[in-house]
Amino acid sequence: MKELVFATNNAHKLRELREIAGNKFRILSLKDIGCEEDIPETADTLKGNSFIKANYIKENYGYDCFADDTGLEIEALNGEPGVYSARYAGDECNSERNIDKVLEKLSGKENRLARFVTVITLIYDGNTYTFEGEVKGEIMTERQGNGGFGYDSIFKPVESNCSFAEMKPEEKNAISHRGRAVAKLFDFLKNQI
Repeated sequence: MKELVFATNNAHKLRELREIAGNKFRILSLKDIGCEEDIPETADTLKGNSFIKANYIKENYGYDCFADDTGLEIEALNGEPGVYSARYAGDECNSERNIDKVLEKLSGKENRLARFVTVITLIYDGNTYTFEGEVKGEIMTERQGNGGFGYDSIFKPVESNCSFAEMKPEEKNAISHRGRAVAKLFDFLKNQI
């Protein structure tokens, strides 16, 4: 089975990717390769941040790897939180505070259209590739569901009547931004192996 490093220690993302990969690939985390560093995400785009993380692992650890960056873009907030989605409520924030900030900023607004975008950078056999996935939807007025992570409890994709947090993992992965980007990644890799 082909091994690939996913440049993350986010347990939620890692579990999601391993579920999507199934038995096609063995996905290693940063912890699995002994990387304890907090790789800074200093780019002002999702693509830039995903490249920084993948390139750091290739240069410092030598592994073929991939990294992602994901952003929630809300139309009424001019694309916020975007590249700052993970730290929208400040450096010491968490998902709950980020959600609170989104709901507060959207209070009273009728336009609740939004989209999630994931960009994956793969460094493989000395080449760099990029894969993107997106899902359109809307921001709900209150949290619904206990599953998922991040903004999942307030994001309802157009393909469903419930939030990502109310879905079973396989339902979410079938239509999510990350699921779509990862599907493109694995389709590409299947042709390389």
